[in-house]
Amino acid sequence: MIDHATLITYILIVLGFVFIPGPATLLTMARAASSGTRVGIATGAGIAAGDVVHTTMAIVGLSAIIATSALLFSVVKYAGAGFLIYLGIRAMLDKTPLEVNGGAPAISAARAFRQAVLTEVLNPKTALFFLAFLPQFVRPEHGSTTLQLALLGAVFVLLGLVSTVVFAVGAGRLGNLLRRHPAVVKWQGKVVGTIYCAIGVRLALQER
Repeated sequence: MIDHATLITYILIVLGFVFIPGPATLLTMARAASSGTRVGIATGAGIAAGDVVHTTMAIVGLSAIIATSALLFSVVKYAGAGFLIYLGIRAMLDKTPLEVNGGAPAISAARAFRQAVLTEVLNPKTALFFLAFLPQFVRPEHGSTTLQLALLGAVFVLLGLVSTVVFAVGAGRLGNLLRRHPAVVKWQGKVVGTIYCAIGVRLALQER
C-alpha cells in the first residue's frame, strides 16, 4: 500500500489542483448560481462520477488508447466541446420565465448530474491527466499497483467533490441574492450560456 509520506504529498498537490478554479469549477458555479445550491452540488457530484470513470479507464488502460490515438482524442474532444456549446446555446435561448423572488430551478438536480457526468467523461484532457498523474505516486514495491491507482483515484474524486460542493454552496447563496433583482433574472441565462460556450471553445482548442 502507499506509504504515508507519499500519500500526504499527493493529497497536498491534489488540494492545490481542485481548489484552483478550472472548467469543472466554473461549470458547477454557473449551475449553482443559476439554478440553486442543490443543482450545483448535483453538478459537482456528476463531475466526481465522471472522474471515477476516468480513474477506471486509467487503471484498465483505456486512457492510454486515447493518449496514443490522435483521431480518438479528437473525436472525444470535439464531442465534449460540442455538448458544452449546445448547453450554452440552450441556456441563452431559454425563454422559461423565472420568478424574481425564487422560482423553480431552471434544471432538475438529476438532469444536472447526468449532464455533468457526460461533460466530464467527454473531456480527454481529464483522461490524460489521470493517466499521467496517478502513476507518479505508485510504487510497485508497495504492493498491488491496481489498488494503489484505485486509492489515488478515490482520493482525487473525494477531494474534487469537496471543492465543488464548497464552490456550489458559495455560488448558490450568491445566486439567490442576485436573483432578487429583475435585471439579473433577465440576463442570467445569457451569462451562464456564455460561460458554457467559453468552456466548450476552450476544450475544442486545447491540444494533446
